[in-house]
Amino acid sequence: MARRPSSNVVVVLGLGRFGKSLALELMDQGVEVLGIDSSDAVVQKMSTRLTHAAVADTTDEESLRQLSVGDYDRAVVGIGSDLEASLLTSSALINMAVPTVWAKAISNAHAKILRQIGVTHVVRPEHDMGKRVAHLVRGRMIDYIEFDDGYAMVKTTPPSEVIGQRLGDSAIRTRHDVTVVAIKRPGRGFTYATADTVIEPGDTIIVSGQVRDAERFSELT
Repeated sequence: MARRPSSNVVVVLGLGRFGKSLALELMDQGVEVLGIDSSDAVVQKMSTRLTHAAVADTTDEESLRQLSVGDYDRAVVGIGSDLEASLLTSSALINMAVPTVWAKAISNAHAKILRQIGVTHVVRPEHDMGKRVAHLVRGRMIDYIEFDDGYAMVKTTPPSEVIGQRLGDSAIRTRHDVTVVAIKRPGRGFTYATADTVIEPGDTIIVSGQVRDAERFSELT
């Protein structure tokens, strides 16, 4: 399959628990997926659920070239527990100049090496999920997203001190160093918050700011 920069296609190398889950989620979102794994049984099981599925040694660059993997714009290395296979597969993708490579890491050292060889995005699913859940458990946050620069967006319920006030009069930004970016009324969808928005009981809000500031705000009652 020749590279089609505007097409919605992703290669997933390694169809273990993480790779399989990711590949199927991409398919559900309308993305075409080429899944590659060294296990014939795994590929056979996934062949009817993915756009394309192939049996190959993902560490062998020539095998990947035969599958035209180098013609794709995005690839995900779902291999985690086999460190050597993960690094060799990622290296092969870098050598083939695949523009965007995502790879799973199982440790800080693994993540560091992946970045050193040129992997665009390194993910640590178990670590990241554990960290996210820890943030949710500690306060009144409903959902939480943290970015690399220490910035977070938090979905939470508003503290009593701002109920009934216009956001422009609440001084949330001045007092708590966070910004309310969206608000949801019961039975309605989220809408962008403005200075004239009045927070009511039962509202759900999304606030943005530095991680610790967003955490502190979500802990207010």
